[in-house]
Amino acid sequence: MRFLFLEAFHGGSHRDFAQGLAAHSHHDIHVVSLPARFWKWRMRGAALHFRQTLDNLSGFDGIITSGMMSLADFTALYTGRRPPALVYFHENQLTYPLAPGEQMDLQFGFTDITTALCADRLLFNSQFHRDQFFNTLPGFIGRMPDYKPHWVGAAIRAKAGVLYPGCHFSDAPSDPPPLPPGPPLVIWNHRWEFDKNPQCFFDALWRVARRGIDFRLAILGENYATAPPVFAEARARLADRIVQFGYVDRRSAYIDWLKRGFVAVSCAIQENFGIAMVEAMRHGCLPLLPRRLVYPELLPREFHGQFLYRDPDDLVEKLSAMLQDPVHAARHRPVLAAMMARHAWPAVINHYDRELKRLATGTGSDGRF
Repeated sequence: MRFLFLEAFHGGSHRDFAQGLAAHSHHDIHVVSLPARFWKWRMRGAALHFRQTLDNLSGFDGIITSGMMSLADFTALYTGRRPPALVYFHENQLTYPLAPGEQMDLQFGFTDITTALCADRLLFNSQFHRDQFFNTLPGFIGRMPDYKPHWVGAAIRAKAGVLYPGCHFSDAPSDPPPLPPGPPLVIWNHRWEFDKNPQCFFDALWRVARRGIDFRLAILGENYATAPPVFAEARARLADRIVQFGYVDRRSAYIDWLKRGFVAVSCAIQENFGIAMVEAMRHGCLPLLPRRLVYPELLPREFHGQFLYRDPDDLVEKLSAMLQDPVHAARHRPVLAAMMARHAWPAVINHYDRELKRLATGTGSDGRF
């Protein structure tokens, strides 16, 4: 079967998902995309661009899109018969945290709602994300002045499911390599943005350093012109410990850093799946994650006590203990790496192919796995 993937924000996890699905699916998936910038304009204007550039969809059995395009606008503007559509929600605008000084624009939340209503099938990237969306939806609708469409929750829920995104692990060994000699390496492999909470991360490192505990630091992840100022401060204060500072654009070089890493830390205030942490664990890093968001779902339960922290103080204590006795902590590396293999694209692609076949034929869906 042939499917058209319309990705209005072709960067980060959105790009990885679209490319991975197209590369691994047994169906023919054609990706049409826009650059990953001006996300607000993408949600408002991408449907107009795609409508103007895509005249005939009759050759496709279905459409795939993310929440960055208004499917309702696209459906209304398209003059022919629109193929059935699957929407994949990497994030949603009802629950996404606001940047400092920003006020919520309710229109983006309504775009998510109308997109979901127009979809034939809606998939969230985790159970946490799905639950958070539906728990927030009634209060969001309740903010409206009158004629409140409370019915939309049931209508959307009836066609919503959960499928974890696939990850690119073709270069992962069966077992992680031995830890390199020298001080253990701490990894940051997240975007340099407020929702990843870099202030909390660097505050913890400064506290650990003041205890006289030795470590090295690799700061990876995509960074932008408006990166939080704490990165510049950390570059000066931790200069003698930093071995990498900045985005690594070659994937092979990025993976090499993960293979050298001892622990990858997240302090995120927004995370619906966490591809960066799955990649880090798959290549041998131990995780240190907040006991909230998707992380209790992502991390196997038997590791919650050791690798999930309650608050910043608990983060400092757990990180200090791991760095002071890396050999003891490292015994968990092979088990975690093997467990993360279940997220590889070859392991999940049959679930997606079944979803797409059922989308095109109208025969129902798995719901989740």
